[in-house]
Amino acid sequence: MDNNTILNVQAIKKYFPVRRGFFQQVIGWIKAVDGVDFEIKRGKTLGLVGESGCGKSTVGRVLLNLLDLDGGKVTYREQDINGLSQNKMKTLRKEMQIIFQDPFGSLNPRMTAGQTIEEGLRTLGIRGRAERKRRVNQLLEMVGMSSSGADRYPHEFSGGQRQRIGIARALSVEPSLIVCDEPVSALDVSIQAQIINLLKELQNQLGLSYLFISHDLNVVGYISDTVAVMYLGHIMEYAPAEALYDNPLHPYTRALLSSIPTPDPDDRRERQTLSGDVPSPFNPPPGCKFQGRCPIVEDRCRKDEISFYAAGENHVARCWKVVE
Repeated sequence: MDNNTILNVQAIKKYFPVRRGFFQQVIGWIKAVDGVDFEIKRGKTLGLVGESGCGKSTVGRVLLNLLDLDGGKVTYREQDINGLSQNKMKTLRKEMQIIFQDPFGSLNPRMTAGQTIEEGLRTLGIRGRAERKRRVNQLLEMVGMSSSGADRYPHEFSGGQRQRIGIARALSVEPSLIVCDEPVSALDVSIQAQIINLLKELQNQLGLSYLFISHDLNVVGYISDTVAVMYLGHIMEYAPAEALYDNPLHPYTRALLSSIPTPDPDDRRERQTLSGDVPSPFNPPPGCKFQGRCPIVEDRCRKDEISFYAAGENHVARCWKVVE
């Protein structure tokens, strides 16, 4: 891992037990994340994109140790975070924060915006009440809100304003890495643009690194430097954003990109629709996990595990056929 890499993820796995019967015996495992690799550079954004249920949010929670790993390794600033004690992880979480998908459910309805942000300031060790109040006002203004909102409760704000409070809360402990778990999917389109631009401004201003999780390829393409396309617990394609959008290789990536709506009524491009259903992560098929929906599948795809194939500088795809 070079000095410019803030987070390195190597073959991480997260399985959830399936229980049955009176004694709740384990009869199998849901393979939510099954061998995922990527890295995030300092001050850069990695977009993690895929359909709902592919394991994107699970990856984000594993990185923050909110879920225990079942395999693999997560390295933050050259420090292996696997198996860290609760106290050590609490210290490390000052540098690794998360912005949640639901801007209302992630806020305590009994606490004002100011009190919500102050929690992080206490963790940071700011004890003086006047200093905390000054910092709260500064953070609210930093995310585009008036300091007068510090005394209001979550139900008094719009969805976009609540998400800004969530961003201010994440910034309160002065992190270096933020996991953005679908931070705009619950917002109106016009508000989405405001929040995305705010995140980009904060990144430029504070040098933040993001893991940006989303199912919206338009949003991911706009904010990301690198994109990882995920399907059934696996990364299918990994490339710089420009290279992936200009030259998508994996059939799954191509289908996702062709489904993006276009504002041009004269655009008659051919849509690549996917047939079939997503396999169960409880009993995934051998070989390529995309085989049941792939338009170019062959016998070889149904037998052996498919590895990454290089298709250019930092561009890899989990498909032997499109690369060869």
